Amino acid sequence: MMERQSMRTQLMNILNVVNLGEKLKSELRHSWLSNGRQESVAEHTWRVSLMAMLIEPYLDQEIDTAKMLKMIIIHDLVEAEAKDIPAFDTMNNEQLREQKAQNEMKAIQRIRETLKGDLGRDVYDLWIEFEHKQTYEAKVANALDKLEAQIQHNEADISTWIEIEYEMSFMMGKHTDFSPVLTQLKELIEEEAEDKLQRAGIDVENRKSKK
Repeated sequence: MMERQSMRTQLMNILNVVNLGEKLKSELRHSWLSNGRQESVAEHTWRVSLMAMLIEPYLDQEIDTAKMLKMIIIHDLVEAEAKDIPAFDTMNNEQLREQKAQNEMKAIQRIRETLKGDLGRDVYDLWIEFEHKQTYEAKVANALDKLEAQIQHNEADISTWIEIEYEMSFMMGKHTDFSPVLTQLKELIEEEAEDKLQRAGIDVENRKSKK
């Protein structure tokens, strides 16, 4: 009876986090789809996971694929509470960057407390590992996260871009330079961005020189 009650309690905790995850279906990012609709965080996370599955056989080192996918799925879950803040908002704003980090830390701590036990600790540890970007799995997950965002921008109408994103299109190397394969993928994505900007009459060479 005690075991049944314990399992029921744990499943209720899991359901609470699943319910929290539903918010990511309506939490919008600063990215638009090719059909003109704004992208949700959940949609971004799904495609980063797809990219991870497809690129895994071509990576330069052996990787714990399950851990990588778990980190990808977990890392944006905090935005259900902390909200999505675009990178260009925090890039030159130390105060906002610190506030974002604090909000996200509080959110992952609440998720850990909701799940409790080993599961709560595992989810928390995966999120921290992603944030620190020290392990190979975390580096790949982070790189794919950044690359997917640029792919989505490439697919969207240029009118949805703001000016700082012209330069950000050529700033992904710091996230991929540890991996020749991801560097090649980054270069393909940059080529698409460059073509898009040129067709819009934007001075690409000037933007690339600032990267």
